[in-house]
Order: sequence, then C-alpha cells, then structure tokens
Amino acid sequence: MSEHGSARGILAERLGAAPPLSDPAGAEARLADIAEALPKRYLAGVVRAHLLALADHSPFLWQLASRDPERLAHLLGTNPETRVAEIIADQRAAGRPDGGAVDLEAVGRRLRENRAAHALLVALADIGGLWPLATVTRALSDFADASVSAALDALLIQAAEAGRYRPREAAEPQTGSGLVVLGLGKLGAHELNYSSDIDLVVFFDPETAPLKEGLEPTPFFSRLAQGVAKLLQERTADGYVHRVDYRLRPDPGSTPTAMSLNSAYTYYETLGQNWERAAFIKARAIAGDIPAGERFLADLRPFIWRKYFDFASIADVHAMKRQIHAVRGHDTIAVAGHDIKLGRGGIREIEFFVQTQQLVFGGRRTALRGRRTIEMLGSLTEEGWIGSEARDALRAAYDFLRTVEHRLQMVRDEQTQRLPADPNELESFARFAGFPGLPDFEAALLQHARRVQAHYALLFEAEPDLSAEVGDLVFSGTGDDPATLQTLRALGFREPERAAETVRGWHFGRRPAVRSPRAREVLTELVPALMQALGGTPDPDAALDALDRAFGRMPAAVELLTILRSHERLRLLFADLLGTAPRLADTVAFSPHVLDAVIDPAFVDPATDPAGLADQYRSLVGAPGSHEDFLDRSRDAARQLRFVTGARLLSGILTPEGAGHAFAGIAEAAVAASLHAVSDAFRADHGTVPGGRMAVLGFGRLGSRQLTAESDLDLVVLYDFDPENRTSTGPRPLDAAVAYNRLTQRLVAALTVPTRRGGLYEVDLRLRPGGGQGMIAAQLRSFRSYGLEEAELWEHMALTRARVIAGDPDLGAEVAEVIRAIVCQSRDPASVNRAVREMRALVAREKGDGGPLDLKLAPGGLLDLDFLAQALVLGHAAAHPDLAGLDAPGVLRRAAGHGLLREDAAERLCAAYRLLDDVHHWQRLMVEGDPTAASPVALARLATATGMPDARALTARLDAERAEVRALFERLLR
Repeated sequence: MSEHGSARGILAERLGAAPPLSDPAGAEARLADIAEALPKRYLAGVVRAHLLALADHSPFLWQLASRDPERLAHLLGTNPETRVAEIIADQRAAGRPDGGAVDLEAVGRRLRENRAAHALLVALADIGGLWPLATVTRALSDFADASVSAALDALLIQAAEAGRYRPREAAEPQTGSGLVVLGLGKLGAHELNYSSDIDLVVFFDPETAPLKEGLEPTPFFSRLAQGVAKLLQERTADGYVHRVDYRLRPDPGSTPTAMSLNSAYTYYETLGQNWERAAFIKARAIAGDIPAGERFLADLRPFIWRKYFDFASIADVHAMKRQIHAVRGHDTIAVAGHDIKLGRGGIREIEFFVQTQQLVFGGRRTALRGRRTIEMLGSLTEEGWIGSEARDALRAAYDFLRTVEHRLQMVRDEQTQRLPADPNELESFARFAGFPGLPDFEAALLQHARRVQAHYALLFEAEPDLSAEVGDLVFSGTGDDPATLQTLRALGFREPERAAETVRGWHFGRRPAVRSPRAREVLTELVPALMQALGGTPDPDAALDALDRAFGRMPAAVELLTILRSHERLRLLFADLLGTAPRLADTVAFSPHVLDAVIDPAFVDPATDPAGLADQYRSLVGAPGSHEDFLDRSRDAARQLRFVTGARLLSGILTPEGAGHAFAGIAEAAVAASLHAVSDAFRADHGTVPGGRMAVLGFGRLGSRQLTAESDLDLVVLYDFDPENRTSTGPRPLDAAVAYNRLTQRLVAALTVPTRRGGLYEVDLRLRPGGGQGMIAAQLRSFRSYGLEEAELWEHMALTRARVIAGDPDLGAEVAEVIRAIVCQSRDPASVNRAVREMRALVAREKGDGGPLDLKLAPGGLLDLDFLAQALVLGHAAAHPDLAGLDAPGVLRRAAGHGLLREDAAERLCAAYRLLDDVHHWQRLMVEGDPTAASPVALARLATATGMPDARALTARLDAERAEVRALFERLLR
C-alpha cells in the first residue's frame, strides 16, 4: 500500500481491539476445533479475541480461517503490507504458466486460492484497525485488477496456442493487443468494497488487434470477455474470485459484450447520457492494452466534461436519486433493515453529492476531475463550491458507512448493504461493527445519515436556470448578435447564422403555428433551453430544420411549446426525435400529447404481447359516441402506441425485434377493435348470419410479428356459416356471402379511410385466394380446397407466415389447422428449391431492387432469407411439422437442429437476418421518404443506431452480410 506508506511488524502484533462478542460460548467452541493447529501464541490476548470475533460474527471468514489454519497462522505471522503485495503479484502472474499449455482449471484454482488468502488478510487488517478505509479499498481494487489481468493473460495465451491470436510479445500477451478493459464504478476509483461486483466494459481496436487473418474481432473479443467472466465467477468448493458485471457498456440489451472503440466513442458522443458521464468520471484502464485505454479515456473527455457549467446534470442526477427513493423502504432514515447505500443519508447520496458537482463544474475546473470520493470532497472545498463543515461531515459519514458496508459483506461474503431487520441479528451486527451494543450503533448511524441527508438536500433545494450558463441567445432585432452566434457554435450548430435567422423568423411570425401572441410569449421563454436541447443532438442544424418544417405544417403550436417548456425530459426527447427520427417528431407536431406517455413510469416497462397491447388500445379508444368518433379515437390510439414504440426503440428500451412485435400487436389490436366496431353497426342494419363466423388473417411481416413503423397490412378475411340457412336475420337481410364481403369492405374502410385525425393503415387484400380477382372475403371451405388443390407454390410460401389475428376464436383455430395442413403437405424438397429459386429470379426481373440500402429486395437481403426459410418449411414440414409457424430465424435454427443445414450456416444466416432486419426497422423509423435513397445525415443516424462508427462502415458491413447470404442461398437451394 505504497500510497499510504508501509508499516513495520507482523499482523498479530499490530491488531487493535477486537469486536465484542454476542455468543462467547459458541465462539469458544468453534475456536477449540482448530486450536491444536495454531501456534499457542495466537491463542491468547488480542489475537485470540479477534479469532473469537471471526468465529462469532462471520461464517464466511471463519470458514476461511478454519479450513486452512496453517494459512491463517502464516498471515498472522507476516507483515500484512508485504503479504498483500505478494498475493496480488501472484494473482497477476497466475494467467501465465511457467511452461506448457494453459490449463484454465489450474489457473482458476490458483485465482480462487489467492482470493481466499487475500479476503482473510484484508478482513483482519480492517477489523483489527491496521488499515484506514483508503488502504482497504485500494487493496481490494488492486487485487481485482490483478484477477482480470490474469484471466486475460490465460485466455489470450490459449487463443495464441490455437492460432487465433498473434501476440506482439509472447511473454506479455496483452501488450499491443488493441483490447481495452476499463474498470468503472468503485473499481475504477480504487474504492472497491469487500464483496463487490466488478463493473467492466470491454472495447477493442480492430485495426491494431493482432488476430488471425479473416477472424472477426467482435465475436473473438466478446467470447474472450465472456471467458474472463466465467473464469472469475465460477464457484467451486474453493469459492469464487469475483462477480463480473458488463452491463455498464453502451446499450447492453442489444450490443455484444465487446465492441469496437469507434462504435463506443460514437455512442458516447451521440447517445451518451448523464449517468454514463458520471460513470466515466471513475473509469480507469485496468487491463489489456493500457495505453490504448488511456487514449480512449482522453478522447472521451469532451463527453464527460462539458465546456460550460452543466446545471442540467443536477436535475438528471436528482431524478435518478428520486427513482431510488421510490423503492420501498428508502423513504425514511431507519436502522433495522435500512439500506446504507441506497437509503436516505446513505453512501449513494454522498457519491451523488460529489459526482453531480463534478459534472456541473468539472468542465471548467480540472481539479474536480478526480476519481476518488474523499479526495474530491477536499477539491470541492478548495475550489470554493462547498464549505469545510460539509467536507468534514461527509468524509466522516463516508468512512463510517463504507466500514459498516464492509462488515455487512464480511458476514457471508454477499454483496449486500442492508442492515439486518431481526433485532437479535442487528444487535450482533452492531457488535461486529465495533460498538458495545445496538443503541450506540443506532446513534452513530442516525447522526451520520442525517448529516448526509441535510447536505444532499441543500444541493437540490432550487431548480437551476438551464440557460443561465450556456451563453447569450438573443434573437430579437434584425441583425445577428455576435455573442449568440458564438453560443450557437459552441452548441454544435455548423451554420449559426442560418440557425439565428430561422429562430428570428419564428419571432417574426413567419410560421403560422407560432403567430399568436401566446405562442410567441411561450416561445420566447423556451428558445434558450430548446436551442440547448437541439445542440445535444447529432446534427443540430438538421434538427432545427425539422422543427422549422413542423412549425410550417402545424396549425398551432401553443400546446406543444407549453409541454416542452414544462418538461425538460420531453424537451430533450423531442429534440432527439427532430434530429434522429423525423417521422416521430411529425407525430408529436400533429398530436403533442403523445409525449405524455414518455413521462409515464410505464414507459420503461413496455408490453409487446398482443393481449397487453390490446388492453392498452381499448383503454385509449374508450367508449366512442359514434362510428366517426371511433374512427378518430382509433387513429389517436394507434398513433400514440406507435409513437411510444418508436421512442422506446430509440431509447434502447426495445430492440428492433421487440419493436416489431409491438408494432404487430398494435396492428392486431386495431384490426380487432375495428372488426368489433363495424360488426356492431352491421348487425344493426342486417342482423347476423345463422352459424356465421369470421376470422382475419395477417400475412407477411404482420403474420411473422415483424411489422415496422411504416408497414402496410397484408390481410385475408375468411368466413363460414350454416349452408342450410344462409340469410342474415336483420331488417335488411343479406345472403351470407354478400354479407361477409360487405362487412369486409367496412372493415377495410375503418382501417384505411382518412379522418380529421389522420390515417390508420394501408391494407392489401391481394393474398386472398384468386388474388385481386373476385370477392374480397373467402369462405373457409373455398380457402381449404383452393390451398390444397389449386394454389401455386408462391401462395403456399406466403401461407408460411400467415396467422389468425382477429375474429371468432373457434373459426381461427380451424383456419390455423387448415393452414398447417397446406403448409405441411408432402413435397419434393428439390422441386421446392427449384421453384423458390425461380420465384426469386422472377421478383428480381420484375421488381429489381433499390440498391445496397434496399435491405428487402437486394440480392442477399431479407427476401432471400425469407424465401430460404419458406423453402425449408415447404420442403420438409411433412417430416418435421415443428418447422411450421416460426419466423425465419426460428425456422433456420430448427432446421439446423433437424440436420437440414449446418449449425454454422444457420448461425451465420440468423446473425445476418438480425442485422438486416434491425437496420430495416431503423430505416423505417428514422429515414424520411425512400429509405433506399437516404441522405448522408440519415445514413449517419442509421450507423449510430446500429452501433457502427460511420455510414461507410455500415454499408460495408451490410454488403458483406448480403454477399454471404447470397452465397448460402445459392448453395442451399441448389
């Protein structure tokens, strides 16, 4: 522990007072079990008192002590500073075998043995009062660094032995590896707690990584990161080393465990949030190519440290804290069951107190950019932001609470910060924490917690003026204000003069939406914060242009402006939509209150199942007073749900695949509600058909639950009735066939007719039997006979994605069985493959494609993948009926399981499908107009959304994936 100096003497001679006992007899009995294995000098005095305390209070530490008394005696008889350095050095060397191949089992065993010795030594030095908190946390952090480094060494050497990795220095496999491992949170700050997860993020530089030629770096380094976690987390009889958490990486729900440095940098620069800025305050390169990691962190400084005082961070961090306090049990200061980290007056409030002010002021005050909490309390005082009384109170509280946290975790080696709720357990813990009894512990805890709470509350007692420190933003008069142009440049506007003229035009009433006095009054108040919000988008100029166009189309903007003025979160979201997803921004401009859903707590807990979405849809539609009212309400309901789905996709709450399920569920709900509404009106006019039933099928992307934000609906309507009684019973009776076809016409009109509230969906009925000829609804028996006897193979291909989405459940079940019977007919696979190839060639001749960004029709695109899956279903479902009813990736995986194609081919095809379909979803959401003719700005948005460093990398990746898909398509359908 060089930063604190070294102390002389062995551990046993330096132990201070031991914690009081709760069960002396039980402790004596446990110590007696190992007494003979210990030197007699350790069975008396202060050493004996400490051994009894371990036996009494900590099952974990006593297990370590009693399992290996020789190790315990050795630790007691050595200098703890020297010994801990030796353990850490041995841990760091554990991944490099002296000779022969790497044995991961042996490496893991050595790592776990060192962890046991280290955990026992640190606990004794902590409980015995030898080391202050900073020394304890440094020892824990240095050991974790060594563990990660050793695991990386072992796995890189193993990869080198297999020929997949070519180290620049055989003895130093991490040097020049292009691999960056960052420690975040307490690990990054050298403040790790006793039984903490270690927060890691893993990046790599594909240009410098010395991999085997042709080896893809993303899967290689992702598997490497997963291997590190497995090696460190694996539990055996010897315990484990560390729990590893990779969830602080960008968008962890949809990104690989390891991502390229360029992708990470682009993410943080364009999508990074305040909490991620706070996390990177403590970030530190701990393993891999350390210089590369330090360069990355240096490049990321503008993201972490803003040029101006960033008061918006206070509101954001405070909102995070309010969410924590919303958790049950965190609303008051208590002792029994209290969470000393997340509860009122806890560790997190001290950390937030420091980090918030670092974020706000650190851009201009480099002294506030340190990682360690206690040191930064001192810097905040020296810089004049807090007083010495606050510094001293928070330092003392931090030291107290972190020490209590360590004692809690020492009991059973659990990552817990919650005090026992049971009175007897709490009394015992109070003694383990060094207090004579519970009353003294309670008094100390409450005193510190109340002081923390008081200082934390002072930080957030007033809402800051978000525009006060941005700079001048003056748009009155007719000329440009030089200071305003400078502020706009600082906010990221490339053409500040044009931006100033646009805003001046609003004040001059050049757009109808902002001509009213009230609109201009609200606009005057809002513009500084709005421009700041636009400055946070990837392309502020394009976002401003989109807003200007929206004002040009809107009849009035007062409602929207008022909402944006009142809610910073919605203001930032709207700015993001303007710059990233203009289609969604247009929705907001048309119906501003769709933004309400974003501040609903349910926004972060999306429903993608049809039943849940149907409930939401019906709730939004409510009880219409007329059919026209229903049409308006249904359009508003669908618009809101589609908007929320798109916003969740942009926010990373939903993956593109999840968004496809949600968009499909919304369409199902709209079809079902419209069918119910038109059926009620139809019955009033024409009555019911005896025994009559109706069902609606969804085909295409609706059928496979892959609908995009802009998809049409491919529908087929089927019906059935009693052939002996085919006339409806109402005042204006109709023949059953006529009745169901007219009802279908009404359904299509309800879904497609524009109203004052806009449109709902475009509907295509051409996949019905007979195509575009004849009646628009078909009877079940006609559908059955046509499908089994007359339909061509391309119609059977379409049926592989057909699904009942609305109507009579019993008829729906019968229809599903008919579809299954058609799809699962016995066919010659070779003939099917030949016909599918011919169909694909026909589509290429007749429709062509829109170029490399046409992800559906371009060779190797989604159509190839869908056709390949459909060929597998139609060619093999007779023998393998479980192929029916799946989406394309599901078919490919299932087919591989049946041996119909190789596992590696299925994996490559599924990965390609996921990428192409993801980009297809992003295209439909983010690109205005023809997605295959995207502008450079739109392409940059797509690249960012898909985790690519730039548009060139995105198009190159898409080209490569399509080339591989096309080759597999040709080979598998030979």
